[in-house]
Amino acid sequence: MADGLMDGCTALKAEVKDLLVTNLMLPMAAPEIADHQPLFGPGGLGLDSVDALQLVVALDKRYGLKIPDPATAQQILQNVNTIAAALAALADPPAAPAPPTPLTP
Repeated sequence: MADGLMDGCTALKAEVKDLLVTNLMLPMAAPEIADHQPLFGPGGLGLDSVDALQLVVALDKRYGLKIPDPATAQQILQNVNTIAAALAALADPPAAPAPPTPLTP
């Protein structure tokens, strides 16, 4: 992976951690959150459904990331890594498929 991409990913994860601490008023500093630490459940940050809703709104307002349903939320809001991956995919969407080649008679 190129250094610029790695730096961008690290910066994005730091932004996500800051967003978590600021918007959810977590009683810790952003660097204390591990990239792979679960946000919910045992061993996690202890977030609840209200926190999840606040996080969905914050991600939409700040980055334009739309999380349309609970299944998508479960995938994206697992940890800092999964949120950063969703944001990176939003910033760099997959290329559109090429149009079909017209048939010639």
